[in-house]
Amino acid sequence: MIFMSQHNQTKTSSLTARLCGLALVLSAFTAMASAASAPDASAVVSAADSLARLKAGNARFVAERAENPHRSVTRRGELIGGQAPYAIVVSCADSRIPPELVFDEGLGDLFVIRVAGNVLNDQIIGSIEYAVANLGSRLVVVLGHENCGAVTAARETVAAGSKAPGHIQSILEAIRPAVEATRGKGLADTAQANVRLAVEALKQSKPILQEQVAKGSVMVVGANYLLANGKVEFGPVAAVK
Repeated sequence: MIFMSQHNQTKTSSLTARLCGLALVLSAFTAMASAASAPDASAVVSAADSLARLKAGNARFVAERAENPHRSVTRRGELIGGQAPYAIVVSCADSRIPPELVFDEGLGDLFVIRVAGNVLNDQIIGSIEYAVANLGSRLVVVLGHENCGAVTAARETVAAGSKAPGHIQSILEAIRPAVEATRGKGLADTAQANVRLAVEALKQSKPILQEQVAKGSVMVVGANYLLANGKVEFGPVAAVK
């Protein structure tokens, strides 16, 4: 009995030691993950500076003086350890408006989310929240464009009382509020309303975006891309830090 008691005590001590060791390892990994996800303050670009940078890049694109930055082998190596995109762009999936080209940026500069009709859902909002909370992005741009096929389809199906096939209808349903708000008006009005509604939804999105917008550390702005000349027109901008 004494032998068994000592044996059990040894087993218990050994198990305790292993559990303590495991706890230390888990604690170390948690600290490492936390440090890796925390934005580097020195790399964070303010919302105002981010907007100015986007405007400057688009001006170069329009003038055919693109610099095509950050596309080298060296740049790829710099990004192996992480990323710090200065702006988030939620744009239509239309092949005619790739944000990295339109704003003359390169690898690691923009956190781009593309979907037909630049609509929102939980996954897209979650992606935006991730970039704000973990990557330090301070500017969110909802980028619509002229002659948007998704907006056109939404207007047509609402007017006809019909539905699109498959999952396409889910996109058109997301655009429906903009269609309803611009009855009797043109396609451009609906496209702009669609962007405007998305901007307002993001500003009110709890808990992350609403709080950051209220503090003035994050800005959400709408924009419209003109197909003919490549210019991006930005909507009204509130004062931000």
